[in-house]
Amino acid sequence: MIKKFIDAHVHLNTTSTEKLEKAMEYNASFLSINTNIPFFESIEKQEEVILELQQKYPGKIQFITSFDFRDWGKENFAEGAIAQIKRGMDNGAVGVKIWKDVGFDLHDENGNFVMIDHPVFDPIFNYLVKNDILLIGHQGEPRNCWLPLEQMTVDSDREYFKAHPEYHMFLQKDYPSYEDQMNARDHMLEKFPDLRYVGLHLFSMEYSIGEVGTRLDKYPNTTTDVAERTCHLQLQAKEDHEAVRNFCIKYQDRIMYGTDVIDDGSTSPEEIAAKFEHLWNFHYRFFATDEILEAPEFQGSFKGLNLPEKVVEKIFYHNAKKTYQFQY
Repeated sequence: MIKKFIDAHVHLNTTSTEKLEKAMEYNASFLSINTNIPFFESIEKQEEVILELQQKYPGKIQFITSFDFRDWGKENFAEGAIAQIKRGMDNGAVGVKIWKDVGFDLHDENGNFVMIDHPVFDPIFNYLVKNDILLIGHQGEPRNCWLPLEQMTVDSDREYFKAHPEYHMFLQKDYPSYEDQMNARDHMLEKFPDLRYVGLHLFSMEYSIGEVGTRLDKYPNTTTDVAERTCHLQLQAKEDHEAVRNFCIKYQDRIMYGTDVIDDGSTSPEEIAAKFEHLWNFHYRFFATDEILEAPEFQGSFKGLNLPEKVVEKIFYHNAKKTYQFQY
C-alpha cells in the first residue's frame, strides 16, 4: 500500500472508532458521503455523526452534504433544498450529493418520473455554479439492473437482483430505461457546463471504459470514482488488460479511489474495520501490481494493472485531495 491514501467514497453513519483506528494504521483518510437514502438517518443526523468523528480524528475525514425532498411538490422546494445545502456547507461540507431517488422515486403532478435534468432542479444547480460548489452524483444503476439475469456481467448483481426482483428494472417496465437515466444526466451536464461534477461509480457506465472516457472527454469539469465498481474494471481487464491499463493512465488526473463501504451499525465495528483493510489491500494489488488475481464477483483470473507509481498515487490520493479539499 502507498504511504498515504484517501478512501474517497464511504458512508460513516456510526460513531464507532475501529474504522478510524484502522485508517490511522494505514495512514488513510475518508470522504464520507451523506445521502438521502430511506434506510439512513436524516441528512442532519448523518452530519452530526461526522462532526463528532471529525473532532476525535481531526484532518482524517471530509464530508459531502445533501438535501431531501420534504418539500417536494411545493413552490418552495428549491428554496428549502438550498437552505439545507447552505447549512451543510457552513458546517464544513466540501460538496453536495444527489442520489438515484431522482429518476426512480420522484414524480411530478401528473405522475411522471422526474429526472435530474428537470427544470425544478435548475435553481439548485444554478446556486451551486454561482457559489462554485461541487456536485457529486449517483444517477441510475449498473447497466446490469436492466438486463435479464443470464446476461448480467457479475455474479454479485445477478444474485442481488434474483433475490430482489422488485429492484430489477428488467422486470419493471414502467420505470425509465437505463438510456433515459444516462441521457438525463448528460443533458443536465450540458445545461450546466460550469458545474463541477463527480460522476460516481464510473458514471454508472461501469460496463464500458469507453463510455466513461467519452463522458470525461465531453464534460471537462467532471471526474469519476471507482467506488463499488472496481470489479467491473477487473472484469474488463480479464478481457483486455491493456485497454483498462491505458484508460487509467489516460485519465489518471480524473479517477478517484473509493470503496463505498457503509457503516450503519448493521455490521460490527470490528468487521467494518476488517472489510476496509481487505478491500484496500485487494484493490491496491489490482491497480499497482502485476499479480494474477481472482475476484468474488465473477469467475476466472486477471492480471493486475501494474500502473506507474505516480498514477497509483493520483488515483489513491492526489485527485481526491484536490477535489475534496483535504489538507492532509
